[in-house]
Amino acid sequence: MNTQDALYKTIEANYHRVRDGIAAACAKAGRNVDEITLVAVTKFMPEETIIPALELGIRHVGENRAQEFREKSELFKNYGCFTHFIGHLQTNKVKYVIGNADLVQSVDSVELAKALQQGANRRATVQDILIEVNIGEEPQKAGIPADGLAEMFDVVGQMPNLRLKGLMCIPPALQSWQTRPYFAKMRALFEKYRHVNGMRLGHLSMGMTGDYGVAIEEGATIVRVGTGLFGVRHV
Repeated sequence: MNTQDALYKTIEANYHRVRDGIAAACAKAGRNVDEITLVAVTKFMPEETIIPALELGIRHVGENRAQEFREKSELFKNYGCFTHFIGHLQTNKVKYVIGNADLVQSVDSVELAKALQQGANRRATVQDILIEVNIGEEPQKAGIPADGLAEMFDVVGQMPNLRLKGLMCIPPALQSWQTRPYFAKMRALFEKYRHVNGMRLGHLSMGMTGDYGVAIEEGATIVRVGTGLFGVRHV
């Protein structure tokens, strides 16, 4: 077996393990697996590592860095992928994302929302977004505080080139069972604001490799898995 075949077999096994984990969490929560979108996080992964996942049928991919997202966009387009931008986005990098990302999950400030609105307006397009919530109230992390969501909804609601689709969070770095209260709080916010200012929130993005099962049990509709699919990143 050559190196590429071995890589394919490894990613195939990882993919089925993640799918089984999603199915188990759904069964525990009384949910249907069709409610869950698995986003393969391709950060720092070369094309030869990503392609086996795409060959297996993964069509939702997520990138954290604007420059890397732009470099991989042609690959994603060739496979008909739905692309998610999930990392911190600087306002001066918006130009790399508008028109390439189907969903920007990490809108974490009014300033970024304004930059996205301006960029989408210049391209005569409508950009789908999620608002990132700093659910753990961690000063080192980006995101809107929970008590600032209502104001953020008002601002975004006045931006004709942005379409709000839901919420996203990255909880504190804890053991999986310790993240449950944060996911539960996110679910409560999601339910509270499901219909707000004429907008309907349909997506709740939360949960990564170490805690996606708990996130699904608490209501996630999108989970973002990188290491669980591709292995540890070597940068």
